[in-house]
Amino acid sequence: MSAFAWGIFCLFLFVHVQGGIIGEKYKQLKFHLKKSYVDYVERHANIEEDAILPVPQLVRKYNYTCEEHTVKTPDGYILTLHRIPHGNTDKYNASTKRPVVFLQHGILASSGDWVITGRKKGLAYILAEEGYDVWMGNVRGNRYSRRHIYMNPKNPEFWEFSWHEMGVYDLPTMIDYVLEKTNQRKLSYIGHSQGTTIFFVMCSELPQYNGKITAQFSLAPIAYVENMKSPLLRFLSYFKGPFGELLKLIGLHEFLPQSEFMAKLGDAFCRKDQISQVLCTNALFAICGFNIKQLNTTLLPVILGHTPAGASTKQFIHFAQGIRSGQFRRWDYGIWGNYKHYGSFRPPKYNMKNVRVPVYLFYAANDWLSDEKDVMRLYKQLGDPRASILVSDFNFNHLDFIFAIDSKRLLYDNVVALLNS
Repeated sequence: MSAFAWGIFCLFLFVHVQGGIIGEKYKQLKFHLKKSYVDYVERHANIEEDAILPVPQLVRKYNYTCEEHTVKTPDGYILTLHRIPHGNTDKYNASTKRPVVFLQHGILASSGDWVITGRKKGLAYILAEEGYDVWMGNVRGNRYSRRHIYMNPKNPEFWEFSWHEMGVYDLPTMIDYVLEKTNQRKLSYIGHSQGTTIFFVMCSELPQYNGKITAQFSLAPIAYVENMKSPLLRFLSYFKGPFGELLKLIGLHEFLPQSEFMAKLGDAFCRKDQISQVLCTNALFAICGFNIKQLNTTLLPVILGHTPAGASTKQFIHFAQGIRSGQFRRWDYGIWGNYKHYGSFRPPKYNMKNVRVPVYLFYAANDWLSDEKDVMRLYKQLGDPRASILVSDFNFNHLDFIFAIDSKRLLYDNVVALLNS
């Protein structure tokens, strides 16, 4: 074969082989692009669905058992509890009797807080896989607890409650039900934000409930709020105009702030980027703040689909009273109203020495609601404080305790370790 013919043959062979390789790589690339597109579409379809699914359906969608239970409080409110009785791995037998842990959401929130971040990051799922029987409470006025034996939410009287009533009626009723249903003497309690407030109220006013709690874990604890930085709550605490005008802005009975008012708040306190403006016109984020670095923006539609979940205007005004007075105490009716209700000119203070269960306080440096000074003041007054633990991320804020990308690593792993010990 001549050199020219040999060269043509080699060139043909090279092109043929390379063409086959390139063709195969093209097929692989096409496959991966198609798979990525399908994954993208499925992920976004999941997000849209997760944003509207109620908690039981959402939990079941991800192959976990979820039960729904209802209880009636002494003053007639009908509350809903959600339960994940076990995990879905083989680590624990489904019929095994498990230690009970009770999760209580914060203000404007619901049991959805503990599951909407997904199986790997939602605290309810994490605890279920650790072998716990997980119960999630819903207090009066939120989307799962908007019923009463004779009133409905259109009745102004329905909204005549603050977090005091949640502490003396809702929480004890739910805890008693859970202990009876599981045939256990005690449970562990994890609360976030207002979920800690109502626990402290319960143990102060009904100290017999100390004997029903193994330990309490406070995520962003709120009792004393003198140093609270939330712009909205500080605005409420120092509002000088007619009280009726204030109620027009934030809601007469149910907390339903006017969209125009929230938009102005967003302009005043938030950055001008699109995500910040969207969040600041949402009541929950406007009150609590947010941390862009720890916010999973892909998950944002799900978060906004489940929150705000409902609250009374009175809950917010009660916190605002605490900012103004610097005290953790019952509702302030004014001098003569206090005398009529309490027999004294000032509201009674909650006695934190009555909180005799082991308490662990987790707090963050960038929290608008749970300020370090207020947390330390609470810690010194508790009957059995075990630890005050600062989250290591100094940008961590109030809602990061629930929604942060790294909440498991920065917070939940520590909570679970203490719970297991």
